[in-house]
Amino acid sequence: MMLRRLVPALSLLVPALALAQGVDLNTISKVEVKGSSIEIIGTKKPNFTTFTMTDPPRLVIDISEAVFSGVPDEMQVGNGTVTAIKTASYGSDASAIARVLIGFEKELETDIQSSGSKLVIKVSGGGGEAVAEAAPGAGAAEAAAEAERQKAAAAAAQKQQAEAAARADADRKQQEQQAQASAAEAEATRKRQEQEAQAAQAAAQAEAKRKTEAEAQASREAAAAAEADRKRQEQEARAAAEAQRREQQAATQTEAQRKAQEAADAKTAAAEEKKRQQEEARAAAKTQAEEAASAKAEAAAEKKRLQEEARAEAKAKAEEAANAKAEAAAERKRQQEEARSQKVAAATPPREAPSDTGGQLSVSGRRKTMQLVGFKQQSGSSRVFVRTDEPVRYTVTKGQGNTVVVELENTRIDLDNNERGLDTSFFDTAVAMVDPRPGPTRTVRIEIKLKESVPYQTSQQGNELYVDFERPARR
Repeated sequence: MMLRRLVPALSLLVPALALAQGVDLNTISKVEVKGSSIEIIGTKKPNFTTFTMTDPPRLVIDISEAVFSGVPDEMQVGNGTVTAIKTASYGSDASAIARVLIGFEKELETDIQSSGSKLVIKVSGGGGEAVAEAAPGAGAAEAAAEAERQKAAAAAAQKQQAEAAARADADRKQQEQQAQASAAEAEATRKRQEQEAQAAQAAAQAEAKRKTEAEAQASREAAAAAEADRKRQEQEARAAAEAQRREQQAATQTEAQRKAQEAADAKTAAAEEKKRQQEEARAAAKTQAEEAASAKAEAAAEKKRLQEEARAEAKAKAEEAANAKAEAAAERKRQQEEARSQKVAAATPPREAPSDTGGQLSVSGRRKTMQLVGFKQQSGSSRVFVRTDEPVRYTVTKGQGNTVVVELENTRIDLDNNERGLDTSFFDTAVAMVDPRPGPTRTVRIEIKLKESVPYQTSQQGNELYVDFERPARR
């Protein structure tokens, strides 16, 4: 079992700011082998950590805050116990580490002690094999057990050394990080101080510039005030001189001259007043004439507008009366024909007519006029009817979707009001909308939009065309 003494690395936890200000390093000047001991001699008491390595067996000693001076990097020993000693340095200043690596011929026990500024590593020879040979007469089993215990103890010691080495490495890294942080903080402080100094200098320069500009401005204002005062004094002097001159002139004028001048001034003023009054009179007369002419023109225009409105109103009333009379006569005739057609339709079962040319009545070659588009609910069906001024040739076809298109040939719509669509969607029928529009090539196109596709039939009685749709099935 290898014996070691681990010195706590408390000295490594020195505040970073203190480290950055300078550290008294331990200078290692000699590493030598004396019999079964290795001595490491420095200038101060060492702070160190150790750990072991295998294949081949080695002992590593890291001395913190230390550097080598005059110590070779490698020393070959070969005394049957120690094979060689190697040295290496890491870090600088407070993070400086002096490492001593001791190589052994085999795994041996070590005892590490410090005495003042000297570190002594004592090596015990023998190992497990020597103990076994020094026990003659002992049983082979006991020797094997003792060898296993020593091996387990060596493994435990090796584990402890590895943990101690890891802690020492962590302390070293923490020390390095603290040193770096301290250096970064010092650099940041330096930069901040430089920036503050620059800012203070810029502020001082700005203040000096402001004072200079203020002084220049005050000087300019003072000069301007002096110039204004000089001009004012000159004006006052000229005014005083002019007043004195007038007083002297007035004193030299005779009373007769003064009265003559006053009379001339009064005559001139009277003439100017008379001229002003004449000009005002002419302007007032011109304004009155223009206002009278404007009022006369407005009255004539208003009279003409009223006459035109009266004629238009009379014409509209006459047209409305004529239309009402014609519609009443047509409605009576339609009702009579509808009654007759219902009698005929009652004996004929409903059928779907995808196309009807309306060629049953005699149709003249005159241009027809569509006078009315209407909708009516009937028992078991709904009806869309189209009224014209005389029988018309027509076609009824299926449009896109649930649409039925009625096209009247050689027909026109005489009133804009007859182009208005009929919204029948709120009735409980298949018809949702009836939309009449002028079609191409002297035709009238009536689109009947359905809520759903249902059978329908068409017929023409006199001047009226009927499209009857069956009532949709109830849901």
